[in-house]
Amino acid sequence: MAATAGRESGSGSWSAPSTVSAAVSAHLRQLCLREFPCGTGSWNRSRFLPPKFRAWKELVPGEEEALGPEEEPVEALLGLVRSPQSPWALSEDSSAEDRFLRELAIQSPMMIRDTFFYSYFRSLRVVDKQVTQVDRGLLKFVKLEELVLSANRIKEVDATNLPPTLKVLELYGNELASMECLCAHPPPGLHHLGLGQNQLCGASESLYLTTSHWPNLISLDLGFNDLMDLPAMVAALRSLGRLRLLVLQGNPLALLPHYRGFTVDSLARLCVLDDVTVSAHERHQCRGLGQQGELLAQEAQLLVAVRNITGVVDSSVLDPEPGPEGPFVTYSYYVTYDFLEEEEAEAEAGEASKYGEVLAEVRVCSTIHRHCRRLRQKDHWDTEPLREEVPEEGTEEDMAMAEESLESVETMEQVESESSLVSGRSAPRPSSIESAEELVKLRPHVDPRLCPAPGTVLFSTEHKPWANVIACGYEAQHSVKDLRPFKAFLLAGTVVTIVEEKILSWPVVTPPTDSPLAAKKGKGVNDKKKDKDKKDKDRKDQKGKRELRHDPPVLQVLGSGLVALEPLLAGESVVSTVCNFGVVRTPESDRLTFARDSKKVKKGVKKGKTAPAFESDYQPAPLTVEVEIQLGQVRSVEEA
Repeated sequence: MAATAGRESGSGSWSAPSTVSAAVSAHLRQLCLREFPCGTGSWNRSRFLPPKFRAWKELVPGEEEALGPEEEPVEALLGLVRSPQSPWALSEDSSAEDRFLRELAIQSPMMIRDTFFYSYFRSLRVVDKQVTQVDRGLLKFVKLEELVLSANRIKEVDATNLPPTLKVLELYGNELASMECLCAHPPPGLHHLGLGQNQLCGASESLYLTTSHWPNLISLDLGFNDLMDLPAMVAALRSLGRLRLLVLQGNPLALLPHYRGFTVDSLARLCVLDDVTVSAHERHQCRGLGQQGELLAQEAQLLVAVRNITGVVDSSVLDPEPGPEGPFVTYSYYVTYDFLEEEEAEAEAGEASKYGEVLAEVRVCSTIHRHCRRLRQKDHWDTEPLREEVPEEGTEEDMAMAEESLESVETMEQVESESSLVSGRSAPRPSSIESAEELVKLRPHVDPRLCPAPGTVLFSTEHKPWANVIACGYEAQHSVKDLRPFKAFLLAGTVVTIVEEKILSWPVVTPPTDSPLAAKKGKGVNDKKKDKDKKDKDRKDQKGKRELRHDPPVLQVLGSGLVALEPLLAGESVVSTVCNFGVVRTPESDRLTFARDSKKVKKGVKKGKTAPAFESDYQPAPLTVEVEIQLGQVRSVEEA
């Protein structure tokens, strides 16, 4: 029989007890085992009168069964505690043990005494009661075999207060940082020990998992802690000769590719690992991994694959046709996700981030310089008067930087298009520069969804042009040596984002170059003729080709969402999902796209056939991307 103490709802004045005994007592009081319809009183007094008061009634046959006007039959009292509509009924989430105690207090109320609890109950469940201390009161339960103290705030357990008769001890979801306190005086006959969801860490924890402390242990659950050293842990578990069930998933050590195979091969008597039965085929497949030891790589591997993007709106159909002076617009699409990096990679990412900041500033200065140059060409402005009109709040420095960095920017055009993560929206082009506020508008603005979380780095797929189904075909493998932050990353998940990149391109205006006067004087008629022929040839070669200068990319986030990776900690090997960001396309935009594509295929349609028509009841498809993330696993020596 079990007595259960759980969190009560709706009693704001109730204060949480700090010891296990206080929690059990408080819970029993809340059950009202000595009040109507339980216990003894006027509602059932005649059934529990002493024999000397009932002897005279035995002279009258059948009178003993008669009840007084104030009394209720046992069936009626049981109906009051069983019916969901009764005000004396327990809540729906009450345990079976609570319901049994209420009915026992009706049928045999004289048994509800302290001595009954201490000698009768073999199981105690004190769950989510904010208990912090395991007190000596538990020793009064002389037949206690199961003690469940999950979801409390216990940091240490005084093992001398644990009844020696215990066979099951569960302390899930507490604040235990070490098993050392349990090993001071462990129950000798313990069969199951559950310490999952605690804060166990450190290589020394394996020292407390020996047969001298737990000689009869059959089942051990250490899941979702911070245990790191797999070889030391397995070496200690070998001494537990009766161990058959083991749970280590959720620990950083379980993220190693060879974790399961190494553990199965090392513990020959193990039957179940992480709630999965160890089959004979698996044991044969893993044979030899246990002897590899330190030869196995101590790093986790994660494989990321990004497949197809669907439901992207074709923004190019919404733009007007470019004129001879531009701008010419190009669109591309890609997917980003964040991932944890090693220290070396983080250092490289830090340098790349610094470079990106410098590059962004250079882009700003380049944009300012080109804008000012266009204004000078259009209005025949002079440089000095223009600088006088602009306030001195950092403007002269920007202009100077723009002049100095112009040549370097021209050589870095290709780098700009690749480094889209650090670039922002293209700068607006005002008709005149009259204040510093307009220069501030030229600075890039970065969407916060394109900024990685602290401790992570953004990765992106290849930029692809628009299509109904954009095939990314992206695969990448990441290796992590520091397993603890890797576990935290999996708990947090990764953010997947679909980005549209828009680049405006402008024709480059090349000013005419005049040759020096001295060179002219030294040239003859033949030289002039050769120069003219060369210019004509160059002009013919460049016919149809125009040098373009590209603005900083304009980035627009089409969809962003979190992909949960916690299943990889809970034993799943693959997380495969289709991220659905809702509908971003409209029938109008798709109709324009359909009309444009129909013109392209119209010539290829055979005579007598017509191109397919745009359906009137067409519904735009949602924006989706297929993502698959797999935790690397090694099951055999050959794979290792």
